[in-house]
This record gives sequence, C-alpha cells and structure tokens, in this order.
Amino acid sequence: MEPTLAQHIDIQPDKCGGKPCIAGTRIRVWDIYVLHERLGKSPDEILTDYPELSLADVHAALAYYFDHQPEIDAQMKAADDFVDQLKALTGPGPLAEKLARRDSISS
Repeated sequence: MEPTLAQHIDIQPDKCGGKPCIAGTRIRVWDIYVLHERLGKSPDEILTDYPELSLADVHAALAYYFDHQPEIDAQMKAADDFVDQLKALTGPGPLAEKLARRDSISS
C-alpha cells in the first residue's frame, strides 16, 4: 500500500506545539515551506539539508501547507509576533548592543 498524505504528516499536541510536522520528525511543515518558497530551495536541496526525509515527505509537506495555508500562515505570524513581544520586553541583546557601540564609534 502506498503512503498517503496523512502518513507523511503528523500533528501531536505535545510535539512542536501541536504544529503539523513530517511524521517521525520534529521538522514542521512550515519549515519545509520556508525553505522551498521563501529561500528558493528545490525539494532535492531540502533533502540535502534533511537527509532523513524522503522526497515524498517534502512534497507531502508542501501539499499540506497549500491545503492549510491560512491556518499555517496564522501560526507563523503568531510565532513572529511572540518573538517581537519578547524583543520588546527584553531589549537588544549583548551582540546588538556591541554592534551598535561599534557603529557609533566608526561614524
């Protein structure tokens, strides 16, 4: 029997915050989407980065993303908003402060 999309994608509340992942991994569907659509990596290049995946896994993740695009886009935005909130609360980190001092000295 051939694997189905459901056999490639797994959602568990206690894994990756309940985000859809490639079955048997902690690689989120949105990670594959970002690599492919935003960073321009081909499925074969993604396999180079993640040799534990199959080509079918990569294509299943992309199919799942496009079947659930509004939901996953909302999850990515919520994660970005959370990071922005943390940055606002904690201020710049030591590296950012060091770079800012260096830039002000060289100006």
